[in-house]
Amino acid sequence: MLLTIDIGNTSIHAGIFKGKRVIRTMLIKTYADKPDILKAFKKSLGADKVKINGAVVSSVVPGVTVIINHIIKKLLNIKPIVLGEDIKVPIKNLYKKPKQVGQDRLVNAYACKELYGSPAVVLDFGTATTFDYINRSGEYEGGIITSGVGLTIDALAEKAALLPKIKFYKPDRLIGKDTAGSIRSGVFFGLASMCDGLVLKIKKSYKNNPIVIATGGLADLFCPYCKEINKIDKYLTLKGLSIISLKLGIDLDYR
Repeated sequence: MLLTIDIGNTSIHAGIFKGKRVIRTMLIKTYADKPDILKAFKKSLGADKVKINGAVVSSVVPGVTVIINHIIKKLLNIKPIVLGEDIKVPIKNLYKKPKQVGQDRLVNAYACKELYGSPAVVLDFGTATTFDYINRSGEYEGGIITSGVGLTIDALAEKAALLPKIKFYKPDRLIGKDTAGSIRSGVFFGLASMCDGLVLKIKKSYKNNPIVIATGGLADLFCPYCKEINKIDKYLTLKGLSIISLKLGIDLDYR
C-alpha cells in the first residue's frame, strides 16, 4: 500500500493506493493547525487494515512539507520520499530554468503522458489556474499561469474600494443583477471562456490537437462550460505520484 500526498497552496490532498488503484482519499486545508492535520491523517490511515509501506510527497509549500514528514514518521514509522529532494519526476523538462517548475505541474504532466498520451494539455483549477503542455515527444514544453478563483476575488475586494469580497458559486445568469452577482459572473464565465481561448491558442501555436485533461478542486464546476476539455481526472497528481513510484522501482519501505 502506498500513501501519496500532494501539498498545494490551498489544500493537502492525499490518497492511498493499492497497486494502481486509489482506494481512499483525504482533503484538508494546507494551513490548518498541526493537531487538525494529524487528526485527519489518523482518521484516514487508521481505517485501513492493510499495512502502508511507503509514502511519496509532492509539495509547493516547504514549511508544510516538514510538518507532513513528521506526521507520517510518527504515524507509520516511514520516511516519506519527497519529489525534488529524494527523486525527480522522470520527464524531460524544457523550461529555461527547470527548477522554477512546481513539482505538482511536472507530476501532472508525467501522469497525463503515461495515462492519456501526448501531445496534451493539463488544465489545473487550483489556487492558480495553470496550463501545462506536453509535446509529441512526451516532453514538458512549458505552460501558462494565471490567477485562480480565490485570488481573483481577493484581488478585486482588496484593490477596488467599493467591491465586496463575495462567496463564490456558479452564477445562475450571465448578466448580474447586483454587485456580487456581477463579480460572480465575471469570475466564473470569464475563467471558463479564458480556458477555452487559451487551449485554442495552444492548438493553433503547435498546429496539433492535444488531448486536454482537467484536474484540481474546481474542475468539476468549470468543465461543463469549457468545450475544449476532453476529460476530468481529479486524482491526476496522486496517480502521478503512484506511477512514478512504480516506474522507478523505488524501495518504499525504508526507515
